[in-house]
Amino acid sequence: MIPIHELLARIRWDPEFGKGKFELAYEDKVEHQLKRVPLERIDIESGQHFTFEAEEEDGTLHTVPFHRVRKVWRDGTLIWERHPGSKAK
Repeated sequence: MIPIHELLARIRWDPEFGKGKFELAYEDKVEHQLKRVPLERIDIESGQHFTFEAEEEDGTLHTVPFHRVRKVWRDGTLIWERHPGSKAK
């Protein structure tokens, strides 16, 4: 499994792979559930390697550590998954 930051870089910089609708799910530690967010509502600050900002449907912003990302979908198909406790290689 590739690290999540490498997958997000590929989505951003590989024009062919980056076509499509992407969503990711991160572990919400307050609500104890996965939050699924479209990639267009994710803001990754240039040079930031540890966190990103996720905008919920109600406009609320959350700072999310990359290690809490659990799943990524492309056009509705699961393309990446990390189980709790697993480490990226």
